[in-house]
Amino acid sequence: MLPSKLASACARTAAGVMLVGTIGIAADVQARSKPIKPPVSHSESRVQDLRVFVPIVSPLAAFPGLPSERWTGIYEGSSYQIEVPPNWNGMLVMYAHGFRGTGPELTVGPPPIRPWLLQQGYAWAASSYSKNYYDVRVGIEDTNALALAFSSLTGKAEPSKTYITGHSMGGHVAAAAVEAETYATANNPVRYSGSVPMCGVTGDVYEFEYLMNFTLAAQHLAGQGPTSFPATDFQAKLPQIIGALWETYPTDPSPQGEKLEGIVRELSGGERPIFAEGFRTSLQSVVLGTGGRDGSVDGILADSLSGNLATRYQFDTNKAMSREEREFNDAIIRVIGHPPANSIRPDGLRWIPVVNGQFNVPVVSIHTLGDLYVPFKHQQIYRRNAEANGNGELLVQRAIRAPSHCDFTYQEQVEAMAAMLQWEQQGIKPAGDNVLNPRVVANPAYGCEFTRNDGTQNRSALPACPSN
Repeated sequence: MLPSKLASACARTAAGVMLVGTIGIAADVQARSKPIKPPVSHSESRVQDLRVFVPIVSPLAAFPGLPSERWTGIYEGSSYQIEVPPNWNGMLVMYAHGFRGTGPELTVGPPPIRPWLLQQGYAWAASSYSKNYYDVRVGIEDTNALALAFSSLTGKAEPSKTYITGHSMGGHVAAAAVEAETYATANNPVRYSGSVPMCGVTGDVYEFEYLMNFTLAAQHLAGQGPTSFPATDFQAKLPQIIGALWETYPTDPSPQGEKLEGIVRELSGGERPIFAEGFRTSLQSVVLGTGGRDGSVDGILADSLSGNLATRYQFDTNKAMSREEREFNDAIIRVIGHPPANSIRPDGLRWIPVVNGQFNVPVVSIHTLGDLYVPFKHQQIYRRNAEANGNGELLVQRAIRAPSHCDFTYQEQVEAMAAMLQWEQQGIKPAGDNVLNPRVVANPAYGCEFTRNDGTQNRSALPACPSN
C-alpha cells in the first residue's frame, strides 16, 4: 500500500497532465482500433507444469482441552494433517485451504472451525496440495486423494460419510468437488455428502474477468492507458493510478476514483450494504496487485482466457447509459476472450475446474458483502447456474455484513457448517438469503439475519443493522 501522502503528491503532480475529461489520451487512441486478440499458442505446454514445489511436514499440536489422535506427513507430493476425536462419529470433513501464494514450499493448516468439529465428533483432514498458485485442479485431486487414503493413513475405519468445506480458492475447491463434471472427469473422484464453500470462487472463471475489468478501468480512469494487453506497464504506473483515483489511499477516492467505485459496485454484485466500506479497505492493494497480468492466471492456463467485449462499465446504478458512460465504454481498450483456454480435458479435470450448478447434495455457502477480491457476484452466478440446472433447492446462501475477504466470525462459520450437516442428516433445510433480487440485496438491513458479531472480528466501524 502506498502512504497517503505519496498518493496525494502523485495526484497533485499528475492531475494537470493525465486526464482529458474522463478518459486517458493513450487509451482513447488505442480504443479506436480493433479489439485486441491475444495470441493463441495451440499448445499443451504451460508454465505451471515446469514449477517445482517442496511439501513441508506441518506439526499439529493438540487443541487445548480437546484430546485427539493426530497424523501429519507427506502423501503423494502433499503435506497433510488429520485429526480424529476420541468420540469419533465415523464421519469425515475435508478442509480445502485458500490461495497460498507462489512460493515453492507447500504448507497445510487446520480449518478455523477445528474445535467445533472435534466437539461434535467429526474427524477432519487437510492437504497442502502438491502445487501452489491458483491450481484448483490440483486442490481437488489432492484433497480427494487424501480423503481416499484416510483409512490407510490412520488405521481407522472408512468414514461413513465425507463432507467438504473451504475458504476462497478452497471454496472453489469445495464447490467444484461436488459438481457432476468433477465426478465424471476427476482422477480421484470422491462422493461427498455435502459442501460448505466459504468466500468461494463459485463463479469460477468470472473471477479473472472481474480482476481484469477492475484494473483496466482503474488504469483508464487514471489517464494511464492501457494501450496494449496485457497492460505490462500497470505496476510501474501504479503510483500514478493511485494518485489520480484517491485523495487519501485507500479511504478517500477522488472524483475519478468515485467513478471506479461505481464501476466496481456493478461488476461485484450491485448496490448492497457494506460495499462502500469494502471499497475503502487495504484489500484494494491486493486487487490492484493483479493488474497487468496476461490472462493465463499466472501460468495455470496455456493461453489468455478472459475478455471484456461484452462488459458494460457503469458509474452508477442507473441501467440507462449516460453520455459519459457511453464515451467511457467506447474508449476503453477491448480484449477478445478465449474460452477454449479452459476447455474440457482428456486427462482429468479442466485446468480451472468449473462450477456449473450441477450438484445433487446439500450446499450452504456464505460470503461477505464487502469482499472486492472475490466479490459477492460469485454468489449470484452460483445461484443462476443452480437454478438453470434445476438444483436451486439444494443451494442455501447467506450474506455476511463484513468488509473484506473471508473475514467471517467463528460463529458464522460454525452455523453454516452445522446447518448443512443438519440438512443432510435430518432433512431440515436451513434458511438463507435471496441473492438475486436487487431490491432485497440493496436493503440497508440485508445480511443482518446471518451476521454474528461474536467479537472474533472487529466490525465496530460498520453500520449497525436497522432496528425493525
